[in-house]
Amino acid sequence: MNTLLHPTYFPSISHFVAIAQSENVTFEVEDNFQKQTNRNRTYIYSPNGIQLLNIPIKHSKENRQKTKDIKIEPEFDWQKQHFKSLETAYRSSPFFEFFEDDLRPIFDRKYIFLLDLNFEVLEIVLKCMRMKVDFGKTLEYFHEIGDNSVIDLRNLVEGKKDNSTFQNYTQVFDDKYGFINNLSVLDLLFNEGKYAMDYLKEQTLIIK
Repeated sequence: MNTLLHPTYFPSISHFVAIAQSENVTFEVEDNFQKQTNRNRTYIYSPNGIQLLNIPIKHSKENRQKTKDIKIEPEFDWQKQHFKSLETAYRSSPFFEFFEDDLRPIFDRKYIFLLDLNFEVLEIVLKCMRMKVDFGKTLEYFHEIGDNSVIDLRNLVEGKKDNSTFQNYTQVFDDKYGFINNLSVLDLLFNEGKYAMDYLKEQTLIIK
């Protein structure tokens, strides 16, 4: 399977199911930025249920900006807030401490461009998953893909429209709120550790 995806901030489990089950992955980097998508947000399982982690974006007077030109707003200490939220949510999970040192640089390093952050996030999570993925990037934007050998899953970036459902696994607060489906891949990583890769390969991704 050859798959086309958007690079996102700590991608959803559906994104990683697609990556784990693909022969080749290409990431869309020539698109126009759209607000309220997973390009700059992710969802975790907090003590109060689902929590949104959002990266503040520098506003521009231009109506349309390419995602690769989007800059992160430096006035907000979002990295400190996000890491504190992850600690609160997952410190008691089986594998948080195991991966903490691998992930920590993301929250210490300063990034100018959103896309640079998202690709570094991807590289680090792939390393944690022990996944070897050779991926490419688009050279121009096409609204529709004419190549039948490519599965266009760019719609997964619209988190609220992603209706993928997967098998239950143990989550930290599932005794309070039950199983919450298709969160950030971090939820799977912190709870399942080395078994996360097996989980991803066993899931069925409904392609619409």
